Amino acid sequence: MAVALAFLAAALATAGIGLLIPAPRGGGAVRLATVVGRRLRPGTLPDGDLDRRIAAAGAPGGLGVRDLMAIKLASALVGGVLGLLLGAAAPGRLGVVTIALGPAAGFLAPDLWLGRRAAERARAMRRELPALLDLLRVAVESGLSLGAALAAVGERTAGPLALEWRAVGREVRLGLPLAQALAGLVRRAPLPEVQALVAALERAVRHGTPLGETLAAQARDARLARRRRIQEEAARAAPKIQLVVALLLVPSVMLLVAAALAAALLGGGGISL
Repeated sequence: MAVALAFLAAALATAGIGLLIPAPRGGGAVRLATVVGRRLRPGTLPDGDLDRRIAAAGAPGGLGVRDLMAIKLASALVGGVLGLLLGAAAPGRLGVVTIALGPAAGFLAPDLWLGRRAAERARAMRRELPALLDLLRVAVESGLSLGAALAAVGERTAGPLALEWRAVGREVRLGLPLAQALAGLVRRAPLPEVQALVAALERAVRHGTPLGETLAAQARDARLARRRRIQEEAARAAPKIQLVVALLLVPSVMLLVAAALAAALLGGGGISL
């Protein structure tokens, strides 16, 4: 009994600490309906959905759609083997559930990793966007075209968004129209801030509006959005911490005390308070 109470206390404390750690946005399970029942041959993969998520994650290691599907199937196989081993040792119906959930968990694991990577990349882009917009405004006002300015800023700064701007400038130099290069930027960086920036740039180019004023307004909006996001996260943090402390951390301490009392009463004073 004391061991069970101590285990439950440790589980509650671990869950409480885990809930206090900020989780990335945008992650989570993905739809299986797009891939179930399709064969692994060219032209039959759900290229649209998977390709967009791979691009949002930055295509780590040059990962492609077929590569991701191969990893998912291999992960499902490993999950099935682990589920079979754990299910054989689990009691009763729990073993059946473990065996059934093993392949599904393995199949979804690469998606969760990809979503987490995309969320981390999006946060990094949001952090660097205001400063890059200021640099882009200076480059444009100095006489550079928009494509050349994007390339210059991207080459002189570091970060995922700077890398994407560098790619846009390189595509424009190779002859790709600026509109198509910016559409590729939106696809690889699917953030509302980037979409608003590209839309504003296209309007400015179409109507002949000075790009410097447009970029300055976008930089102000990006800073205001980031400040508002920080304030919202801070406002949500306090009640979350109070809830975790009240429902998990305090009960875990009480359970530890109960475990010590049970050990002392049942085992002749094994644990001293």
